Amino acid sequence: MESILQNMVGANADAALNNLRDLVAAVRPKSADDSTTAVNNVRALSFLLEQNPQYRTALRAQLDQLMGNTRQVQLYTDTGILSNEPLVAGLRRRIGERLLPVKPRPELLKDVFGLLFHRKDDYVWLGGIPYGVWADLSRSLILDIAYAPDRYSQLQRLEAIQVLSCRIATIGLEPELVQNAPDMERFESPFVRQNVETLSFVENYRKALVEEKELDDDQKQIMVLLDQCTAQIARIRKHALRHGVSVSLTYHLLRLEQHIERMQILLELVDPVPSPNWGPAFLRLFLQLVRAENRKHSLRDVLRQNTELLALQVTEHASHTGEHYIAENRREWLNMFRSAAGAGIIVGFMALFKIQIAKAHLPPLIEAVSFGLNYALGFMLVHMLHCTIATKQPAMTAATIAATLPPPGSKSAEGYRELVELIVKVARTQFIAILGNVLLAMPVALGLAWLWAYHFGEPLINLDKTGKLLHELRPLTGLGVPHAAIAGVWLFLAGLISGYYDNKALYHRLPERIAAHPLLNRVLGEHRSWKLGKYIEHNLGALAGNFYFGMMLGLTGFIGFLIGLPLDIRHITFSSANVSFIAAGVNFNLDWQILLLALWGVALIGLTNLAVSFTLALWTAMRSRQRLLSELRPLFGMLVRRFFRRPQDFLFAPRQPKPAADTAAADEGKA
Repeated sequence: MESILQNMVGANADAALNNLRDLVAAVRPKSADDSTTAVNNVRALSFLLEQNPQYRTALRAQLDQLMGNTRQVQLYTDTGILSNEPLVAGLRRRIGERLLPVKPRPELLKDVFGLLFHRKDDYVWLGGIPYGVWADLSRSLILDIAYAPDRYSQLQRLEAIQVLSCRIATIGLEPELVQNAPDMERFESPFVRQNVETLSFVENYRKALVEEKELDDDQKQIMVLLDQCTAQIARIRKHALRHGVSVSLTYHLLRLEQHIERMQILLELVDPVPSPNWGPAFLRLFLQLVRAENRKHSLRDVLRQNTELLALQVTEHASHTGEHYIAENRREWLNMFRSAAGAGIIVGFMALFKIQIAKAHLPPLIEAVSFGLNYALGFMLVHMLHCTIATKQPAMTAATIAATLPPPGSKSAEGYRELVELIVKVARTQFIAILGNVLLAMPVALGLAWLWAYHFGEPLINLDKTGKLLHELRPLTGLGVPHAAIAGVWLFLAGLISGYYDNKALYHRLPERIAAHPLLNRVLGEHRSWKLGKYIEHNLGALAGNFYFGMMLGLTGFIGFLIGLPLDIRHITFSSANVSFIAAGVNFNLDWQILLLALWGVALIGLTNLAVSFTLALWTAMRSRQRLLSELRPLFGMLVRRFFRRPQDFLFAPRQPKPAADTAAADEGKA
């Protein structure tokens, strides 16, 4: 490090980039996670600069050469900010730059910055250095000079502020944003007013710099207007939660937030009199730029940035649906059993139809589509009859659990207690729903098999089919658990599809359009058209999710057939119905050990269905809210203690306490 600083002494301007690259390489630790070494290296550099005035002078000169001979505007306005390009175009551009990198241009600080911090993980070790260490380095660098803002850099930042302000005004007037902010008038829009104020501020600042006089204006009014812009974005988001959101609206909101944040930082940096926030603002901008430069080719970042709000909207709709899958008291708990029992009856018939389709030996594609339609139409019928498939619950309730988390950084046990009670309610509701499905699917399937044998004089399935169904229930050798995991993935995707279509119905105003359709009004009448629109509003997501879920279940085996892999699905309710068909197929001469193993396989299949779909749904819901799964760690100990205190609450809902008035009346009657 000292030899690099010695080389800087008396070095010409052309060597600035290479010398600074060498210095960054000397400070950079071998491992990006080694923050201790990074801190020690920065402290060593600070010590060398404090002890040697010529090193300080040389390093300042090299930095001035680099900053003064490059154009800085693009670094501030483009790096780390989404460009005005569609999602597919952004992905295509990043893939192209990965395969054929763009040649750096030495006249742009944006490209020079990428050469200085070229390692993909530089932002990791830089972010691990505390602010105090950076402050010490800054003080040691300007130890023997009075602070004076660099005039060229200030002009470049002012130009960047002007560019950002014009972009904010342009994006803020996008028709899609105005449509989702009905209370905002175009001429009174904070996005427009901040631009007017910013242009005046920049012009006054430039004149003050050119004429070398004191600035008689400040940026406080612009900061207030930018805060109003942020508040307007929050209102647009709130409106979108009720009326639906699109990918393009998500993109506009993300770009607005990024431009506003960058402009606020630059306004702090151009302040002629540095405030206490100057250092933290500069460090925050520096770390943002390094991270953006390191990840400029990341495809994952593009997808995450573009789908974050849309994922939140989808899971938000799922969480509203999930509230109906949580029983608060004994009455709701028993209602859930009745609802699940109805679904169990329907699934018993669906299992029979699937066996009959398989017996027909249709061509593979026709058979797969028939399986899918059997599942899809059956699940849609279950929904229309207000019944419940138990395995649909995890994908819906996971979003509700994520929404109930205490605020980030909160260590209050009270917030987690509320979440524990919610999980207890979810567990017992899930238990009774599975019980309702299985306890009705098995006897219905058994009755159908008996009626078949009675009417046709032969068993529903032969011994070969019985052996095949029995083998499919084995957890590992029969691939029961892996196939149940595939079904769990489809359950998770069905939950996302439901949320997506609920959002689509709201965003495109399908209910109103259906209610106002001239042909429907003539055929059905205005009242029935309106009722159809309301039904679509509340049920489109569920119907679409059930249809796609059924088709995914039916086509999985065919896809496995095409690619030569043993792909298939196992679902707990259908597997329990198959146990009844197996028993009827051997004329009830089934050894009790085999029966227990079959039931054990059904239990493992159900557990896998629930675990996979719940884990994926919870992860998605947490990520959409920018929360981490590690925040759930305090729950485990609290759940264990809650279980040992009242284990029955995890299976049975408590009785609803009688109202106080009824209790008093009963006491008076006894008296």
